[in-house]
Amino acid sequence: MTILTDRFARAVDYARIAHAAQVRKGTGIPYITHLLAVATLVIEYGGSEDQAIAGLLHDTIEDCGQAHEAIIRAQFGDAVADIVVACTDGTAEGKLSLVDAEAKRRDWTERKLAYLAHLAEAPDAVLLVSGCDKLHSACATVQDLENPDVGMAVFDRFKGGIAGTLGYYHSISSILQARRCRVAPDLDAVVERMHSLADEVRRPLLQSK
Repeated sequence: MTILTDRFARAVDYARIAHAAQVRKGTGIPYITHLLAVATLVIEYGGSEDQAIAGLLHDTIEDCGQAHEAIIRAQFGDAVADIVVACTDGTAEGKLSLVDAEAKRRDWTERKLAYLAHLAEAPDAVLLVSGCDKLHSACATVQDLENPDVGMAVFDRFKGGIAGTLGYYHSISSILQARRCRVAPDLDAVVERMHSLADEVRRPLLQSK
């Protein structure tokens, strides 16, 4: 059983404040809901308190800035900070430096390829947190695909578009399966559902052309 202490409570507050102005892409849902969901999944899959805290903070450097690394390390320890850094494929500062749409797409592709290579060799503690992050995001994407008011438009939120997003999730799932990560079977099922739904929606559109 994972024992949660006041460190976890402090991490929830840290994440809430750091991401206060952020919502999930294409929605008005506070971003903290994703972070809480990831931490919950980490715990449900048997992760430690350090991993659960890293789940809460895994997007802080990427979305809120590089300066958070030192603060997280000081407040929550090296184990948490190391997982957060390992789950980060870019920084807020780096993303803000790109203004051209093509440059942003190229940067997205380069970052994702580098992250996939990194994940194939990452420690098991990192794999679980990353897998739970991708599982929750994939579930949210599937939910939007099943929503007739959103459907394929969900992919407009992602720089990788349809092909890039589907390919990235498939690659993540394959890596986790090869590494026998505990979250792999559930992620694989959701990714398969995502591909199936995307094909179901695209097929009538292609036939009508």
